[in-house]
This record gives sequence, C-alpha cells and structure tokens, in this order.
Amino acid sequence: MRRLALAAIFAALCAVPSAAFESGLKLLSTGTDSRGWEAVGRLDLGHGSFCTGTLIAPDLVLTAAHCLYDPASGQMIAAGALEFRAGWRNGRAVAYRHARRAVAHPDYIYEGPKKFDRVAFDLALVELDQPIRLPQVQPFATDTAPGEGDTVGVVSYAHDRAEAPALQSMCNVLKREGGIVLMNCAADYGASGAPIFAMRGGVPKIVSIVSAKAHLRGDEVSLGAMTEHLTDLRAELGLRAPATHETRRVGGAKFVRP
Repeated sequence: MRRLALAAIFAALCAVPSAAFESGLKLLSTGTDSRGWEAVGRLDLGHGSFCTGTLIAPDLVLTAAHCLYDPASGQMIAAGALEFRAGWRNGRAVAYRHARRAVAHPDYIYEGPKKFDRVAFDLALVELDQPIRLPQVQPFATDTAPGEGDTVGVVSYAHDRAEAPALQSMCNVLKREGGIVLMNCAADYGASGAPIFAMRGGVPKIVSIVSAKAHLRGDEVSLGAMTEHLTDLRAELGLRAPATHETRRVGGAKFVRP
C-alpha cells in the first residue's frame, strides 16, 4: 500500500527535523522518498524555466496561471511548448506528456510583477495530449481551502532543487482572506503552482496552490490561490465537475497530522 508507506514517512518527518533543509524541506531524491508523490511533476514552460504542477485527473494538470505566460513578452506560451514531467527526479520522469490545451482562470490578468490582489485567481489547468494511466501515478483530489491555523503540507520543485521535488510536511495557514491563503510554507522560484495539501477525511487533498512568495515582518511567507475557482476553469475547458468516485484517494500516501 503506497500511501500507507508514505504515512510512516510523514510520521518520521513530524518527529525528526529534516537534515536536507533547515526550512523543514525534505528532498525527495530517492524512489522510496518520492513514492506516492508521482502525480506531482515539473511543468517545463518552453523558455528555459519551469513551474510545479499536479495531476488532478489522468489528463489534467493544476498549476498557477502566471506560469502560462512568457515574462519577457507577457504573452501566453503556446500549449504545445508545455511539457509535464510526472514524478521528475534525477533526470528521469515516470511519464512525459505535452499539453493539448492550457487555460488560465478567466478573471486572472497577467501584468508582469505579481500583485497581491491577483493571487486569488492565479489558477490554471493544462490538458495533456494523452492521459497518464499508470498504477504509481494517482491524481490527487481537490477540496475547499483550509482555515486559519490549519496544518498543511507542500510538495514542490524550485530553482535550487530542479532535479527532485521537496516535501514540507508541516506548515501553517496564518490567514485566509479575499480568496487568498497566507502561509509560512517555503516557496521559491519554480515552486509556483505547487500543491498545498490538507488532510480531509484521512486523505491528503489539494486545498490551495502556491502563487507567490512574500515577506511578513521579516519572515518569508507564501501566498496561495484557493481551489474553489476550479469550477470556472473546468467550464473554460468544457469539462464537467468530477464525479464523487473520481475524487477518492485509494491506497498510498497519507498526510499525518503532528
């Protein structure tokens, strides 16, 4: 049971500080460490940069809307230039897929440097050219945003760990307001679009995604967009909301509260 095995990893991380990162990040550099997280991958953007993305269906990747834009031109990147590398680790991915379509939230406006009031709609869906149907790659379900004080976890890539994701198993929601979640979770360039998980009914579900990093009274914090706006994105792609059976997590990774 892959997710039961990951429960033990989470329990250990809650008890022992990570040796890999002082920030509490644990680099998932081995097959054992990354087991159960293969649905999180690196989304290569076609201009030498990348974001983090997560499968929420066999052919749908959830990421941040600003990832779809070329920062030099301000124009949307052609969908065919996007490549999702599921479970990317040490030069290899569990699966490689290009995008067929990509849509940003209809209320998101890209204006170069990030502004606080745009974070709420910083959501995008990337439809893959072929679904990923592998037993070790199980899409994550989404749920409503966490409340203030809730414990959450993040799995992300970043510019200084581009070859393997890192797990921060415990960080907290500091504030939730106006469609934005403020957290003390680690975030850096490349972590945009990273899934923020909370336990719901004993199962880890995506409750927000990393949109930006910021500073609060000298401390580094992260800002997240809530997943409630996914209905609008699915409508943009002409997709129905997932049926109940599609949002169940079976076997494998569990997020363990401290």
